[in-house]
Amino acid sequence: MPTSMRVMELISFGGADTAFAARELPRPAPGPGQVLVQVMATSVNPLDLQTRRGDYRDQVALPAVIGNDVSGVVVETGPGADDFQPGDEVWYLAPVFAGQGTYAEFHVVDQALVARKPTRLSHVDAAGLVLVGVTMWEALVERAAVRAGERVLVHGGAGGVGSVAIQIAKALGAEVVTTARARDHEFVAELGADTAIDFSAGDYAPQVRAMGGADVVLDTVGRDTLTRSPEILADRGRVVSIVDTPEPQNLLAAWGVNATYHFIFVSPGRAKLEALGRLVDQGKLRPVIGAVHPLADIAQAHALLEGGSTAEGRSRPRGKIAIAVHPLT
Repeated sequence: MPTSMRVMELISFGGADTAFAARELPRPAPGPGQVLVQVMATSVNPLDLQTRRGDYRDQVALPAVIGNDVSGVVVETGPGADDFQPGDEVWYLAPVFAGQGTYAEFHVVDQALVARKPTRLSHVDAAGLVLVGVTMWEALVERAAVRAGERVLVHGGAGGVGSVAIQIAKALGAEVVTTARARDHEFVAELGADTAIDFSAGDYAPQVRAMGGADVVLDTVGRDTLTRSPEILADRGRVVSIVDTPEPQNLLAAWGVNATYHFIFVSPGRAKLEALGRLVDQGKLRPVIGAVHPLADIAQAHALLEGGSTAEGRSRPRGKIAIAVHPLT
């Protein structure tokens, strides 16, 4: 086994074109209760963009290897790590802002955070589902406690987060309303959305209020979208936001509908992955991978997620942008 590994290291905060550099670092070794995983695939998330830009510079000391999604193969186990054996295919969410990230050929993690990868998912598909899936499970199941028959509004249903949220909400028995551009309405309907609203065509709030309001609003945007959430809530509705925002909120309106707010900063865990895996096995959840880049092209992947375009002129894709770290067969 090699004693070094290839990584894409964050060397400066700022634009994607100058932020990363290829490096060779020593291959980590697993400690007690840990496993060493050969990273087959990872993915790019909005959290990665924020980290690269310097939004969390107090938590990230440069140079740093960032990234949090892993689908890979166990290659070595530490003392007491008896849950897995070399050769096991696994997936997991690496702890945020704690230790080395996943833009690397190998990664060490506590076995308690690791689950066996669903066999029907490729490594690329699995890596594209980890962080968004765990986040949406926490948001919709553990926090909002979505119940069958409730109406859930998912903002940005065609994106990497929204596409997973629609499927999980539908699997819970909810009526799903989502905002998406008109060109994406057929796509979100295929994912399970009952109603799609073109947010670019005007104010979406009257349409949601005409339905009786939303029992749960999933905010993936922040800013004005979060501020206006109380306007479209049913009584005793819940707002779940995955966006950190400094803007003051319309709490008087929230008080008027007995609203509950939840703000999510995701935490990893095996149980959430196992729950997601069951939905995958039941055919109720599938990742949406819009593009795949090699690890060396991590800067291009960041630029694409930020809304740029590829050299071939393709715009930001639907769903997730995955990173193939090792050649995948």
